[in-house]
Amino acid sequence: MAEYRIEKDSMGDVRVPEDALYGASTQRAIDNFPISGRMVGRRIVWAFGLLKGSAAIVSGRDGHIDSDKADAIKQAADQVMDGTHDDQFLVDVFQTGSGTSTNTNANEVIANLATEILGGEKGSKLVHPNDHVNFGQSSNDTFPTAMHVAAGQALRQDLIPALGTLATSLEAKADEFADVVKSGRTHLMDAVPVTLGQEFGGYASHFRKAIQRVEKVLPEIDELALGGTAVGTGINCPDGYAAAVIAEMGSRIGAPLTEATNHFEAQAGKDAVVNVSGTLKTIAGALFKVANDLRWLSSGPVTGIAEIKLPALQPGSSIMPAKVNPVMPEMAMQVAAQVVGNDASITWGGANGNFELNVMMPMMAMNLLESIDLLAAACRNLAERCVDGIQADAERARHLLEKNVIVVTALNPHIGYDAGSKAAKRAFAEGRTVRDVVLEEGLMSAEELDAALDLKKMTEGGVA
Repeated sequence: MAEYRIEKDSMGDVRVPEDALYGASTQRAIDNFPISGRMVGRRIVWAFGLLKGSAAIVSGRDGHIDSDKADAIKQAADQVMDGTHDDQFLVDVFQTGSGTSTNTNANEVIANLATEILGGEKGSKLVHPNDHVNFGQSSNDTFPTAMHVAAGQALRQDLIPALGTLATSLEAKADEFADVVKSGRTHLMDAVPVTLGQEFGGYASHFRKAIQRVEKVLPEIDELALGGTAVGTGINCPDGYAAAVIAEMGSRIGAPLTEATNHFEAQAGKDAVVNVSGTLKTIAGALFKVANDLRWLSSGPVTGIAEIKLPALQPGSSIMPAKVNPVMPEMAMQVAAQVVGNDASITWGGANGNFELNVMMPMMAMNLLESIDLLAAACRNLAERCVDGIQADAERARHLLEKNVIVVTALNPHIGYDAGSKAAKRAFAEGRTVRDVVLEEGLMSAEELDAALDLKKMTEGGVA
């Protein structure tokens, strides 16, 4: 058997591996773009399988393609959706900016599979990649459609559940730590008391609101460019065809997909993708803040704050015995930094919509999907391997709080700001408690101080 077969395209003959399901155009792209070794990935391939299979259903039903060919295309596209042929999608993500090479890759793989299903030979074009698989479509509307559908599913299936997992874990700790009174901190300096439960409740709220933010951007990402074909005019796309394909896609995956209200904006601009990425960046900022707080709160454990204990997961040093590091918070912080970097690339890519087409789409799709996947994995693992196992050191928290002269704030209504400031400074300088100094100076009675310096009550607001 020959090692290669010869396929032809509009530019001439191309040698293609004999066992390859792709054809000449894909091979040219493989040869032209040996850039990163990174492919568009499973989610984009899945989305193209969904799109091409749904298009075949509509094309066969409405008589645009012979029913036997349409059925074969649908079967082949389903195999692509399932991941059976991921090894045939070899075009580097850094390719033509419209994603044409990936669309062509999908067309050729599905056409050859469908041809074989009908009893033909690969490369014979019994099922044609352009005339049949790509009927009524263009790379310029299929790639943005695929990236939107892929992102929408990733947000729904992975990120939103992961955010919920982390929020739930933090809420459980907020309840568990409700009575652990500790020093608040602002500007990294001592402040009036809070409970550890209040802190964790605040952390949980970040991620409950993150879910709401993701849900708000879903309608934008569910709006698809399909139907605009080459430049947004819809040339070679039958009336109602795109809407029918989109309805079929939405029905198959249970998502409220819609056709773009303006195809020129949908293909030339990628504002929806930039907006979703901005939401992911916001979530990354919250993740960084919470993970960093956990790192600080557990710092020490002898010379730091050490108000909480994180689960010990692995040795922390190759030279310092018994050292254990906050590895899960550090992982999450690095993920957050990567997402912020991805957002910068996506934002720059979104600005490069020249006239009727954005030419940065594969890069934008890669970074958007990576950000979603990273955030989802980080949130799940932070919850399950860190937050769920956190323990409070209530004794340490109370010890630090009793040394905190800022509790004098609760005495403002009784002795005034200036007298309180003077008492706090003296207490700090002499290493004494505010209570002792105020009593010694005769500013309040012991009974009044007991009521005013009720540390738990101070976390509830109001005036003692």
